[in-house]
Amino acid sequence: MHLVAIGGSDAGISAALRARELDPTADVTVVVADAYPNFSICGIPYYVSGEVTHWRNLAHRTYADLEATGMALRTDTLATAIDVPGHRLHLRGQGGTADTLAYDALIVGTGARPAVPPIAGLADPGDPLDPVQPGTGLGPADGVHLLHSMGDTFAVMHSIDTLAPTSAIIVGAGYIGLEMAEGLTARGIAVTQVELADQVLPTVDPELGALVAEELAAHGVDVLTRSTVTAVAISPAGSPARLRVEGHTAGPDGARAPLTRFADLVLVVTGVRPDTRLATAAGATLGTKGAIVVDGHMRTGLPDVYAAGDCVVTHHRLIGPTWLPLGTTAHKQGRVAGENALGGDRTFAGSLGTQVVKIFDAVAARTGLRDHEAVAAGYHPATSQTVADDHKAYYPGAQPLALRITGDTGTGRLLGAQIIGRRGSEVAKRIDTYATALFHGMTVDAVSDLDLAYTPPLGAPWDAVQAATQTWTRTHQPTPAAVPPEGHRQRGSRSASTDSRASRR
Repeated sequence: MHLVAIGGSDAGISAALRARELDPTADVTVVVADAYPNFSICGIPYYVSGEVTHWRNLAHRTYADLEATGMALRTDTLATAIDVPGHRLHLRGQGGTADTLAYDALIVGTGARPAVPPIAGLADPGDPLDPVQPGTGLGPADGVHLLHSMGDTFAVMHSIDTLAPTSAIIVGAGYIGLEMAEGLTARGIAVTQVELADQVLPTVDPELGALVAEELAAHGVDVLTRSTVTAVAISPAGSPARLRVEGHTAGPDGARAPLTRFADLVLVVTGVRPDTRLATAAGATLGTKGAIVVDGHMRTGLPDVYAAGDCVVTHHRLIGPTWLPLGTTAHKQGRVAGENALGGDRTFAGSLGTQVVKIFDAVAARTGLRDHEAVAAGYHPATSQTVADDHKAYYPGAQPLALRITGDTGTGRLLGAQIIGRRGSEVAKRIDTYATALFHGMTVDAVSDLDLAYTPPLGAPWDAVQAATQTWTRTHQPTPAAVPPEGHRQRGSRSASTDSRASRR
């Protein structure tokens, strides 16, 4: 049995590890496009900030650790085509050397690649599968960067070391953009954050996004929302910085005002898209957001070809098929693919989109659905907001948590939760509690029955998790007669959201 995994990040490595764990006699090869298998891309901002002191510390496992499991690693090797009938993978090594690799089962874990906005003057990063070289434009040598790989990371660090920037513009205010704002600020670089949406961190409700914006401003980050960058260029002589960024900002009435800013460093982090070029050429079916369609066993429909991670459609436990690029999901899917490629019968249990991010001293998290997402999925949602302390107020250091709960008004089912609080307030632990409740289909009211830990320095007899669900229940608890059979999904117009606050305990 020869199992081949394409991709040395979360999905590919997890698949290989699982296969070797189940069958130590299996011949497992992982094809890695660069020289950095099993590196934590999520940790890049903390290497840039200096909190992670050496780039090698970003490795989940060293090269030697991976080889010790019995897998073979082919680094600096690009998979260029899949011969599905012949069960062979075409490769291109360093120097352009062509090769092929036979497989009995193949796992595609090609992940995602940066979504590059249409910014005039920004260099096309190119396609390694296309021999045509990218066109001209500003890139890393000029202090203009995308950020998705270890190679991108080294380029950013080189710019910091050689250009000694005092100012930076970050295009995008999602998770990586916000973490990089903190990382660059920690290096003494003045940051301007430009975001197309009405708020920073658009994956949470505006009420919580506003709190994140306050945290950024408190640490000197200049935040520009409803702003579009249309061009980047080398600044003319006499300008305040090396690079000029142009675009426009939309006012509340939609009117556009021109935007011109200068900086020594420009970082474009506007999200990612699934990298499905290899699978598409092989005949795989694509679905939501252009990701590869897989079943619960991570099978693509091509004979003996599986796929996992950021390149595939994800099963969401509340809404069904979606695309949700998360490292935690990729690890789980890779493990399922690795087991089934050996003849197993494991099913991916699904995702809830549970996420958490630290922005300076604030922590924001979410799981499940927001109100508008629940409406689109056919639920009958309402959302309430609560402010509760992270622990008993009489014990020093109590900090407020802002919690938003979304539930179905017809069934009482918990649909989602969002939290923002201070670092040290156990935001991640609390969002995980909600994620567990969601995973098991609990009602909002049933969260009060959970036996949660309590001691005054760390919580309250009714934890903030339960204070928030009790606020929702008081306002939206359905009558017993209105509760349909378990698992029934109601459709209809949305119940009006409320904004409630619990007294600090």
